[in-house]
Amino acid sequence: MVSVSRSIHIDAPVETVFAYLDDPRNHPEVTPSLSEVRNIEPLDNGGKRVEHTYTMAGIGVDGELVEQTHEENERMVFEMRGELTGEIEIETVPDGDGTELHYRATYDLPGRVISTLATPFVRRYNERELQTTLENTKTRLEAGG
Repeated sequence: MVSVSRSIHIDAPVETVFAYLDDPRNHPEVTPSLSEVRNIEPLDNGGKRVEHTYTMAGIGVDGELVEQTHEENERMVFEMRGELTGEIEIETVPDGDGTELHYRATYDLPGRVISTLATPFVRRYNERELQTTLENTKTRLEAGG
């Protein structure tokens, strides 16, 4: 099991940050290794189901995200399905005039031997990826994106 989490302050209201992240089409703009989102479907809980392609160490990994929890302007929790399984949680918390954005991902790597050998590399890779994603989101939203 690999788990990474990071937080960042964004000088934008919670409603703006949540709305931006609530649209899956925005995620490839800020997540360097997310190469495609497709087949976005609304769910009865206000969330979405989306297919995606994520590139890890040069290898495309297809999967599906299903939003299990959708608390408007507060929290989104996605179940990861496909080659990578796990959970992504995004929280937006008021912080003065801005937002504290919390992002956590927990997932299993496929294959017992591969995951044992690759876990340290994948954890470092995804920590850097997550930090870049948060910084890109901050830049995009603070620039009025």
